Formats: sequence, structure tokens, C-alpha cells
Amino acid sequence: MTAAQIFAVIIFVGMFIMIVLDKIERHYVTLGSGILTLVVVFGICMRSGSAVMDTLAIKSFATKDFWYQVTESESKGINWATIIFIAGMMVMVEGMAKAGFFRWLCMKIAYLVKCRTVPIFITFMIMSAVLSMFIDSITVIMFLAAVTIELSSLLKFNPVPMILSEIFCANLGGSATMCGDPPNIIIGTSLGFSFFDFLTNTGLCAAISLTVSVLFLFFAFRKEIAGSGKEKVDMSKFPKPSEAITNKKDFIISSIIFALAVILLITHATTHLTVATIGLFIAAITLIAFGKHALELIKKVDYKTLIFFIGLFIVVSGLEETGILKLIANFIGDISGGNVMLMLAIILWVSAIASAFVDNIPFAATMVPIIQSLAESSGVPISTLAWGLAMGTDIGGSATPIGASANVVGTSVAQKNGYPIGWGRYCKKLAPATVIVLAISTVYLFVRYL
Repeated sequence: MTAAQIFAVIIFVGMFIMIVLDKIERHYVTLGSGILTLVVVFGICMRSGSAVMDTLAIKSFATKDFWYQVTESESKGINWATIIFIAGMMVMVEGMAKAGFFRWLCMKIAYLVKCRTVPIFITFMIMSAVLSMFIDSITVIMFLAAVTIELSSLLKFNPVPMILSEIFCANLGGSATMCGDPPNIIIGTSLGFSFFDFLTNTGLCAAISLTVSVLFLFFAFRKEIAGSGKEKVDMSKFPKPSEAITNKKDFIISSIIFALAVILLITHATTHLTVATIGLFIAAITLIAFGKHALELIKKVDYKTLIFFIGLFIVVSGLEETGILKLIANFIGDISGGNVMLMLAIILWVSAIASAFVDNIPFAATMVPIIQSLAESSGVPISTLAWGLAMGTDIGGSATPIGASANVVGTSVAQKNGYPIGWGRYCKKLAPATVIVLAISTVYLFVRYL
């Protein structure tokens, strides 16, 4: 190995270890690692200004393909389309939250099922999955968990089974679309897949898996759910859904903007508008619509996550520019011996196991160029490997409390309200559910694509 390759690997492994240890905020870790990659790997070892410029990808903003893309083009370095899209969605979600959209939706459903515990349990699972198809699962869980705890105090039931089930379904729902989970955004923008591509491929698998998961989780928690909340609820004392709406005008506007975002994402393969254009447009009209509150929405954007992505893309680019990712792809190809079925199974299950213990975002970003190399060397369609990677990273993260950001948020909300969820309690129910969904995904991938 060359000096550049050695340092690229050391920086990457060190970054991963520090993210797992969680002693330093992860955006500082990836940004610091990214700067080290630019200086040590590209500057000192490779002495390549072109590698630095390719990685920073500043010139991409000036190209037509970045905003309006008719044919697929290769993405290298920092994936600015992903950054802009996520930032735009964050602005939209903050606007929806300010208008009381999420709280209203939860209360409305509770009223529709007459505040009965079992129907709430089932409908909240389905709602968690559906919302996570279009909105970041972290945001979905943050609001669902808070409302679940509020409902549990009113209806006298234990909220832990419901929160755990919501977390699992949010991760599963996020796998169905390109904008549902950050790994999918990375895979979609890097490989040129559309919202509809994901919906008709991973979406179908997610729908099958959701049906099985709802049944499994219901039977897994049925004693706890059925044994609580039996007291008759005085609906007159229950908060009305309309009380959740802070401003009726803002509520209507945010709902229209959300519907517009969904339409643009579904049709972007036809309109050829890139996710960068869609994200920027949605952010712009949200800020214009909320007028005097625009600055407040901008301040609430999670800039730490955006910085985390930028640093991550730089580090992964170091592995790509030095040829490390190609070596890994060749290694997987050698292990599978050209057997497509084995290759797909390795990608799915290794991705799932890794994502159960390390953040699935950096793992997905690392694996995208690897499956590109595998597709080139083996002749397997890149889409087949991409769907395996998406399902593995999205679903695998559900197995442990640290596997995905939504898990951390959901368990934290529960703990703050006096309902601590330990590793044993979490894994006892959700690890088997994860294995079941992965088994379904394996069969689905084999039957449909091989």
C-alpha cells in the first residue's frame, strides 16, 4: 500500500471509532477527519490539487446537470445535492412543526379511534412508517414519541412498547423512498435514482415487511398493550386536535408546501429537476410563506448534521481517490466468486450488521463507490446491488438502540419522561423483528432480481 492509501485508511478508521465512542460531537469528528484527508492524503502524500478540487466539487454548482439533469452523471467528492436537499427539507419540516401539523395529526388519529389503546398502537405504527417515507425519521419519532407519552398519561398505558414499535416502523418506512432515510438520499443522488425508482423497488419490499412487522410487534407486545389503558376515557377532558394548530393560516400553507414537495419528488424523473433544485425551491417558498418567522426557521436547521455530511464525504473521497474502495470491491467479488446471489447476500447482511452498531450514514456513503466498482467488474446491474445496500443499511439500524438516529431520539425522549429503555428491553423485541425483515428482504431480492 502507498503512503496515501495507508493514511486514508487510518483517518477513516479513526473517524469511525470516534463516532462510535461518541466522546466528541460527530460533526467535529467528520469535519476534522475531512480536513486531515485534504491536507495529509491529497496535499502531503499525493500532492494533487486536482484531487482536492474534485473532492470539494465547488465547480458542480455552475453546471446545468447539478440543477437540471436529463442524463445520469457521476458524482464525486462532496455530494452537494444531498446537502442542499436535506437542508431544504429541514426548513420545510420546521415550518410544519411550528404550525402544529404533527401534533394535530396525532391527536386527530387518537380521536378517530376513540382513544382505544390497541387501535392507537396499530395506527401510530402505520403513521410512523408513512410519514417517514417523506419526512426525516428523526423528526417523525421526535413528535410521535412526545405525543405517545402525552397520550399514555391520559389513557393510562405504558408508552414504551408503542415508542419501540414506532421507531422500528419509522426506519422501515424510511427505506421505501429516496427522501425517507439519509442513506437512501446518498444512494439516490450518487447513482441517479429517482423517488419513483425507490418506491417501486425498496417500497414494495417495505410494504410487505411492514405488514409482517405490524403483526409481529402487535403479538410481541399484546400483553402489555391489552393489559393497559382499560379505564374508560372522558373524551371531554381530552385535548382537541384543533388546539394543536398554532396558526391556521400557517397550518394550511405548510400542508400545501408539503404536498408540493411530495409531487416534485415523485415527478422529478419526468421534470428532470434534481433533488438540489427541489430542496432549494421548497426551502425558499417555506421561508417566503412564513415571512417574519423565516429567520427563526433558518436558526432551527440542524447545521451540525449538514457539517457531518460534508466532512464524511471528504473522508470517503480519500478512500476513493487512493483506490482503497476498488480494492474492497475486488475483495467482495473474489469472496463471492462471481456468484451474484452470494454477492447480493453479502452486501445486504454485512450492511445490516454493520449498521446495527455504527451509524448507517457513513457506512452507506462508503459502500456506494464500492458497489459501483463491483457492478463494473462483475457485470451485475448497479440497481440490484443498490437496493440490497439500501435495505441493509435502513433495516439493520433498527436492531440496536444506537443503530440509527431515530432510535437514539426515541429512547432519549422516553428516558427524559421517566421511561428508560435499556439495551436488553430494546433488543429483545426489535432485534428479532429486524432479522425477520432482513430474511423477507433477502427472499424478495433473490426472487425479483436474480
